[in-house]
Parts: sequence; structure tokens; C-alpha cells
Amino acid sequence: MVASRSARERKAAVEAGALATVKIDVGDAQQFVYKVTCTECTAKGHRKWSTYRAGEDNGYLAAMDRWTFHLTERHPGAEAPCLAYLDAAQQRLHERRQG
Repeated sequence: MVASRSARERKAAVEAGALATVKIDVGDAQQFVYKVTCTECTAKGHRKWSTYRAGEDNGYLAAMDRWTFHLTERHPGAEAPCLAYLDAAQQRLHERRQG
């Protein structure tokens, strides 16, 4: 059975931890677009910092990788289950930069 959008959203929110809010939209290609937003940081003016990047990969793994990097850089004392995958996220980033 395929998980519903709301179930995926709840799972991603748990993985992201207490500093995050997670929203899943359906993109143009009928795929899930994950938006993880920091409850403390702002990016441009009054806008909250978010993993969403227009025109880029916004699937679960890409969004969680960006969120994991944000947590380690801006909130080094924060705890979140996704931080367990930091080494794998760094490896994926390294591979993207080489490819």
C-alpha cells in the first residue's frame, strides 16, 4: 500500500525534528514536492528559510539533505532523527559536485 501524502508529511516532520515544519505539494510532473521550513531562521526579508528551490530537485531525499545541512550549520546543538544520515547526505553532495 502506498502511503498517503499526509502520512508522508507526518513521517518527514518527525525525521526533520522540532525546528522544522514540513509541507508536501504536488508538482507539475505530478510528483511530491517537499518543503521543509525552519521555524527560527529567515532567508529573504520576512520569509522563513526553506529547503524548496525553484526548478531543482525537491523530492524527499534532496529536501532532507538540504535540511540536514541547515541544521548542522545554523543549529549545531539541535537534535533530529535526520542527522543520523549526515554522512550519507555529505556523500551524495560530493557525488553531485563531481558529476
